[in-house]
Amino acid sequence: MPSGLAAPIPLATAPAAPRRDEHALLANAFTELRVQNSDEWGWNNYERVLRHLVKRNGARQLLEIGGGRTAKFDLDELARMGVELTVNDISASELARLPTDYHTACFDVAGTLPASIKQNTYDLAFSQMVFEHVADGRQAWKNMHKVLAPGGIGIAFLPTLFTFPYVVNWLIPDSVGKRIAELLDRKRSDDTTPVFPARYSWAFSIERWMKPMLSEIGYREVMIVPFYGHRYYQRFPVVRDVHRWFTDLARRRDWRFFSSYMYVVVRK
Repeated sequence: MPSGLAAPIPLATAPAAPRRDEHALLANAFTELRVQNSDEWGWNNYERVLRHLVKRNGARQLLEIGGGRTAKFDLDELARMGVELTVNDISASELARLPTDYHTACFDVAGTLPASIKQNTYDLAFSQMVFEHVADGRQAWKNMHKVLAPGGIGIAFLPTLFTFPYVVNWLIPDSVGKRIAELLDRKRSDDTTPVFPARYSWAFSIERWMKPMLSEIGYREVMIVPFYGHRYYQRFPVVRDVHRWFTDLARRRDWRFFSSYMYVVVRK
């Protein structure tokens, strides 16, 4: 294993024994989840992960960053969970598409927090495919720290550099990236699933980079959960097979430069 990298999260059958120190809450929580480091697991289990963190941490106040028109949990499930969700977005028009019973907060997570935003309040703040779009990753994580309650957990699910499709997306003009995304997925449009410019600030699954940066902000725990593989080559049989072979090798050896997605998980 390369020096400085955390051990891969195994495709294990039996969970490891929980650690008992006060800085192991996140490690224990993800041990219980029996994580598999494939892109499929990351996508298919994200809501399960959020529910698990809500239950395990006794969360009551939730904040969804960049939820826009489609909140992660519907109102009935929020009632069953016994939690209150505030949905954030930078766009007031996106939030206006939510059912009126949702609590909303319009602000830029990577900007200056308005005085109206509650700080030291939320037990769980989460996002999905949002943090790659912020212009200043450090400021976004600083603002996450401000709004979390003491002991609160933040989690962001996002794509990572240096996977080839995301490096290309990072380098090409925004208008070209938007057109490519809409060609690859014909269902995408500004009226359904808008394509936003990608910035990839702090979008690294390499723990020896991310942990010091996030710890400096003030987080007591930082955990990076990498995922390997993506679907961009599915239409190209030979490339798809080579990619599948290399992805399996990278996953087994935990070559973080070649991860495709990650959960960044922090505790205040």
